[in-house]
Amino acid sequence: MRAAAAGKAIFCEKPVDLTLERAKACARAVADAGVTCMIGFQRRFDPTFHALKTRLAAGEIGDPEMLIVTSRDPGAPPVSYIKSSGGIFKDMLIHDFDIFRWILEDEAVSISATGSCLTDPAIAEAGDIDCTAVTIRSRRGRLCQINTSRRAAYGYDQRFEVLGSKGMLQAGNHKPTEVVAATGHSVSQDKPEHFFLERYRAAYASEIAHFFDAVVNKVAVRTTIEDGVKALELAEAATLSWRENRTVELAK
Repeated sequence: MRAAAAGKAIFCEKPVDLTLERAKACARAVADAGVTCMIGFQRRFDPTFHALKTRLAAGEIGDPEMLIVTSRDPGAPPVSYIKSSGGIFKDMLIHDFDIFRWILEDEAVSISATGSCLTDPAIAEAGDIDCTAVTIRSRRGRLCQINTSRRAAYGYDQRFEVLGSKGMLQAGNHKPTEVVAATGHSVSQDKPEHFFLERYRAAYASEIAHFFDAVVNKVAVRTTIEDGVKALELAEAATLSWRENRTVELAK
């Protein structure tokens, strides 16, 4: 809000705020000031994810009908961070909610979320969970399933697939190398990249280059503060669904 009032271009990491009311107030401040504001949803800039989106938009698999997202961290952050993070849906799944909106170009009409604490009881003591399963239904009847975990012993697991009327597109994990070793005992290859800094190194560079382009050349940003607000709406609805053990209906 201070940056908007000062007429400065803004790059804001996710989430815009931990409450939807304040996030909407930020969006109003940005609109009133007429400044550039970009939200750090770096996954839209990942070369693999972007290539899938481009091929989907070109009609390669026809009309998209279902999106399945797997998003697993190699380990949980410190409990001290979790206590102030806003919870797993606002801290971790907010990226996946943005993927849902970006890939399907649709909005949610209902969301059902459940979760457990399976990796560290201290996370439950902090009032959060570390594993989730989410189902979203879109305005056009499309379905999205998101599964997440804060512990994947084999590395940073970031995959999704889109099922369409004419086929399927998959975006898989990145590995440090593509060497495959085949012996009489096994066939093996590298584990996925360790964590987000390695996995999304190219995405972060592209994201910042795009922000500079928006500031210098006045091009429209690809991840707006409205995208940030919409993702936070889903995160709040998912949190409510989990806490109250029910499907949450959203405005159509």
